[in-house]
Amino acid sequence: MKTRIISAAVAVVLAVVVFILHKTIVLEIVVALLTAGLLFEIFKATQCNKHWITMSLCCLYGMVVPFSRFIGAKFSVITLVFWLLVFASFLKEHKNMKIDKLGIMIASTTLITFSMNSLLTLHKFTATHGLFLLILTLCGAWLADSGAYFAGTFFGKTKLCPTISPKKTVEGLVGGTITNGLIFLILALVYNKIDGVEFNYIYLFILGMACSIIGLLGDLTASLIKRQYNIKDYGNIMPGHGGIMDRFDSVLFVAPFMAIMITNFSIFK
Repeated sequence: MKTRIISAAVAVVLAVVVFILHKTIVLEIVVALLTAGLLFEIFKATQCNKHWITMSLCCLYGMVVPFSRFIGAKFSVITLVFWLLVFASFLKEHKNMKIDKLGIMIASTTLITFSMNSLLTLHKFTATHGLFLLILTLCGAWLADSGAYFAGTFFGKTKLCPTISPKKTVEGLVGGTITNGLIFLILALVYNKIDGVEFNYIYLFILGMACSIIGLLGDLTASLIKRQYNIKDYGNIMPGHGGIMDRFDSVLFVAPFMAIMITNFSIFK
């Protein structure tokens, strides 16, 4: 427990520093590093890391995309070059690389890169409230677990997915979903007092609840991969918590959902 608390405290301090410097290039650097770390962990877990040429190209792509607006290259151009290089590397590695491994690497790179860059999309969506949207999204991915834990502990009886995550219950899901909706309302009310901005609170509450369910889908998907490949954690970069993927599995599903919903249906009045 002590190790978990220390790791969490260090992570919080680093996050605060990034948030303070959010108007600089620091945010892009962090997203690029996290993307590369997530890709490396998923490749290692699925035993794709021995195909180092293709893996390096995938990680490089994930690190370049966040800086596309700085280097003047369009996302479509970067992606086209990436696909060409990946399939060229497959031709070179085909004797030791099966097509299913290539599929895993392409799918993982596409999802993780798109999801992590959704955080930048949210941040850049509005010059005034970008940091709030970023924090709201991360809270939407992470804080539902707290409500789910307490609801599951006191009321949990019905197993949700016992073969994937034995401790999760239907009652915990309901508690986490309601908690997330309330957290969105509280964050909006606090931000309203700070900045005076008006929100569509009903939409925010519904959005918070939806994030809880979508985040759970990401969590269960990551857990299923671990079970199929017989691993406990994706890494040990955060002692007591596991790897980057163990902390960002929910974010990978919540971030693109939030980006789509907020850019198409404004939460502001």
